[in-house]
Amino acid sequence: MDDRRIRDVVVVGGGTAGWMAAAALSATMGDQLRIRLVESEEIGTVGVGEATIPAIRLFNGLCGIDEDAFVKATQGSFKLGIEFQNWGRVGDSYMHAFGQIGQSLDMIEFWQYWLRGRQEGVAAPLGHYSFNETVGRAGRFARVGRIPNTELDGISYAFHFDASLYAAFLRGLAERNGVVRTEGRIREVRLDPQTGHVAAVELDSGESVAGELFIDCSGFRGLLIEQALETGYVDWTHWLPCDRAIAVPTANVGPLRPYTQSIAHAAGWQWRIPLQHRTGNGHVFCSAFMDEDEARRVLLDTVEGEPLADPRTIRFRTGMRRKAWNRNVIALGLSSGFLEPLESTSIHLVQNGIARLLSHFPDRNFAPVNIEAYNRRIAYDYERIRDFIILHYHANQRDEPFWRQVREMAVPDSLQDKIDLFRATGRVFREQEELFTEVGWFQVLTGQNIVPETYHPLADVLTRDELAGFLRDIKTIVSAPVSRLPTHDEFIAHQCAAVLGRAA
Repeated sequence: MDDRRIRDVVVVGGGTAGWMAAAALSATMGDQLRIRLVESEEIGTVGVGEATIPAIRLFNGLCGIDEDAFVKATQGSFKLGIEFQNWGRVGDSYMHAFGQIGQSLDMIEFWQYWLRGRQEGVAAPLGHYSFNETVGRAGRFARVGRIPNTELDGISYAFHFDASLYAAFLRGLAERNGVVRTEGRIREVRLDPQTGHVAAVELDSGESVAGELFIDCSGFRGLLIEQALETGYVDWTHWLPCDRAIAVPTANVGPLRPYTQSIAHAAGWQWRIPLQHRTGNGHVFCSAFMDEDEARRVLLDTVEGEPLADPRTIRFRTGMRRKAWNRNVIALGLSSGFLEPLESTSIHLVQNGIARLLSHFPDRNFAPVNIEAYNRRIAYDYERIRDFIILHYHANQRDEPFWRQVREMAVPDSLQDKIDLFRATGRVFREQEELFTEVGWFQVLTGQNIVPETYHPLADVLTRDELAGFLRDIKTIVSAPVSRLPTHDEFIAHQCAAVLGRAA
């Protein structure tokens, strides 16, 4: 077996995806691999400030990262969920909060009792039973594993951070683990004439960087996966027609919210991502319904602080490569595909691709069955996240032309089946390894005004008074500890304030 083992891995492109790959591989297989990363400082990256989901903590743990040091280094803050404004109807607001909601009882989920309680007029809004949402809306944060003296989960959290600072942080980690960085622009990709595999990349300097396995983190252009190997692209713009984003950083105003905000506008939506040193803002929109000048005006009219730079436009096409792994090239990040950051899945898809690579790591034979299995899993991940994002657009009651179009369009069967089952029964099921759990689907489905015809019959085991008491007790348990937690700003100032960050 030894003579078939891969020894030389080349990562093409830095940025968040490239340095995540280098850091993870060097942390887990550094004693078996020689890892080189090729990047050019002349080529910019897309990163504008990132929001993440709780799985990022697993990646950081895999790399041996100290959490407070990471938050300091990236000017980060903590994230308990995403608040959605104006997505169902103008004026609506709900939160897709991380973590548990309520407490399951008698083999069924809490929200089945909530559905009955709402129907009978004894239930508060769903978020009142979510510890994450209650803490987040109060502007507080702490690392709480369990609500004291209960069986209810504590706070589930992720992060907001500066993507370029995260890449720099991971670079330091990877280089300490032996990764060799090569500065240079790639002028040519050389293929092996017999296998068609990438053999080496040639730099403007004349240097040739050879490898056995190549990881393409070159961004939208897909230098290896597309320009060299012509893999092809599956276009999903008929379901997700937004094709532009205008991004601008602004000065912070007021306390840092411990959640991301997503605010729907006439032809798209706006993000707000609070960092210690600034707030990241962007307006994702469909150019068929709004021109760039108007989109820029909408963004600048609705940011909360003074702009710190000129707005910049990012163009994209939603979809994925036909193969994330082609021959001896694996694409990560924007090289592998693009799903707009509505549910903060961009970095997760990089992390997921790396995790899949580790489980499918090849030898020099590059067994086709192994590659095919990897590609099936990656495609499934993309398609299920795609469905979840489409749901936000499709389940709306707005009157503008853009929103009418996405409401009336036919959606993928896999999504329509979920919607139909929920409308009929109030139930939603997580399938296979899809990212988003039942509680996440439930929050978005109900938050955007999809009302099921009924609820699970087991929810009728309680009398109306017992149901009202059960809901009231959960609400009390969830809200009681909140005032004793530090504010989000206080926690950062005490635990992980950056040198140039802000104090409470």
